[in-house]
Amino acid sequence: MLAAASRILSRSTPLLKPSLARTHFPAGYRFAVRSMAGSAASPFKKIQIQRDDTTFDAYVVGKEDAPGIVVVQEWWGVDFEIKNHAVKISQLNPGFKALIPDLYRGKVGLDTAEAQHLMSGLDWPGAVKDIHASVNWLKANGSKKVGVTGYCMGGALAIASSVLVPEVDAVVSFYGVPPPELADPTQAKAPVQAHFGELDNFVGFSDVKTAKALEEKLKASGVPYEVHIYPGSAHAFMNISPDGVKRRKEMGMDDHDPAAVELAWSRFQSWMTRYLSA
Repeated sequence: MLAAASRILSRSTPLLKPSLARTHFPAGYRFAVRSMAGSAASPFKKIQIQRDDTTFDAYVVGKEDAPGIVVVQEWWGVDFEIKNHAVKISQLNPGFKALIPDLYRGKVGLDTAEAQHLMSGLDWPGAVKDIHASVNWLKANGSKKVGVTGYCMGGALAIASSVLVPEVDAVVSFYGVPPPELADPTQAKAPVQAHFGELDNFVGFSDVKTAKALEEKLKASGVPYEVHIYPGSAHAFMNISPDGVKRRKEMGMDDHDPAAVELAWSRFQSWMTRYLSA
């Protein structure tokens, strides 16, 4: 049921290479996936969080007593780009403690076919529970207030957390809206800021029409909200590392607007500072 979000990503746009979008996985197919365990040079502290009958890894970076932010992965998994975002967040004034929960339990998609398959197999309500447990871990370990942010798949889950996780104090979502069977944004209980690219053509997930529909739903919720649309920007426009730019180009996204990225980070910083200050 919730795999609909993945189907939207795979069927609605030419962003995925046609050969990848049509890929079928034979029985016994072995993914080229890799663990993202921290190396000696990594700024991250690897921890384990337990919830219900499962335990998952998470990666923490930032000041111990700072406001916390759960940083939720794209469909790729806990890869270089989501870690780049978490480090960036930890360094924003006045300082935040960022935590990335590993929703895929150590797996990372190395191309769009793998990422699509991993996202299709995700237990979305279980992912919300992982986020909930991550918020609680941060609050139990020095963060008086905790926000949630995410990108693509993680953006959708971030908005879902504003509905389903009462302990969340603020949300910033990038280019992703949850399927209605997971969460209804009209029921949001935490302030939500959302960012979308004008050229995003993931129809029903992060295109402009979906962004404007989200705005109306957030208005109905009664919580503080902002929805920003960036002219000339496509999906995943925040991914500006060399590898991230290369990957976007391989998916047909050639836009690059550093000013839009900086503006989005500035808005993110203002929002999280406003609502996470003790």
